[in-house]
Amino acid sequence: MPRFISCLLFLLPLVLCTCARPTAPDTTLPRETGEWTSLIDPELSDWDTYLSFKHQLGYDGSAPVDEAGNPIAPIGMNPTGYDVFTTVQEDGADVIRVSGEYYGCLISKEEYADYHLQVKFRWGDRKWVPRRDLLKDSGVLYHSIGPPGAEHWRTWMLSQEFQIMEGHTGDYWNQASSAMNIRAYTPEYLMNPMADATQDYLHIGTGGPYKNYCLRSNNYENPHGEWNTLDLICYEDKALHIVNGEVVMILKDSRYVNDAGEVVPLTRGKLQLQSEAAEVFYKDIRITPLERLDPAYAAYF
Repeated sequence: MPRFISCLLFLLPLVLCTCARPTAPDTTLPRETGEWTSLIDPELSDWDTYLSFKHQLGYDGSAPVDEAGNPIAPIGMNPTGYDVFTTVQEDGADVIRVSGEYYGCLISKEEYADYHLQVKFRWGDRKWVPRRDLLKDSGVLYHSIGPPGAEHWRTWMLSQEFQIMEGHTGDYWNQASSAMNIRAYTPEYLMNPMADATQDYLHIGTGGPYKNYCLRSNNYENPHGEWNTLDLICYEDKALHIVNGEVVMILKDSRYVNDAGEVVPLTRGKLQLQSEAAEVFYKDIRITPLERLDPAYAAYF
């Protein structure tokens, strides 16, 4: 056999393997449409502020009361005199510092649907009761509707959660009566479901058998003090949680149960950034609309 033909036959399988290898979605640029819109400036002009309480150890979800047993009112919307959400300059960029001292959130003034949101975060050093002996915690809540204080902690709006927690960034929590179907392993005994792209969808949240929480597929968070990049892809009823370029959860059929007991699609709403008894910093918060779901993302569903 001629030498060049022998070489071609040897190299052909390598070429085919290289061509067939899937490529991960590029999360550094907008995918389907035009420009990014920044959602951060020194005045936090794209956000409202809501603060509820300083929750204590043993909180059970009931209305907090004072020493006389009287209900304590939440601090409320856009309060003055609190430094829970402030901005600083770091290397020429606007950075949001969330002190975590009170439970609360930044709430976007606009509602969004069909978008790619990108957020960078890193942990601070401070923690507060009731998380002093627990992992640092925060989160991005999406498709947020209705009044604040709808869920267990009486702080956040009905929504879906992209969890930000030490070692658990990318987890899912439902908030109030929301639910989604997530590709995940069926849990054993007291274990939680864990996301995995090879698995079928499990009903997580209101009305389902697996409660309201699903673990991310793996921990891709950078070491303490380093910035992490989160990408949230939302299109129609679908979502992807992406941590530092790795897809850690595949979700679809976003919905909630209304006061009449009806299951209603949940595909549009405001964004919330949580203050949850831990110091965290955010920067480079930006969003771009999606006119369609890019084939690289659609392949996950």
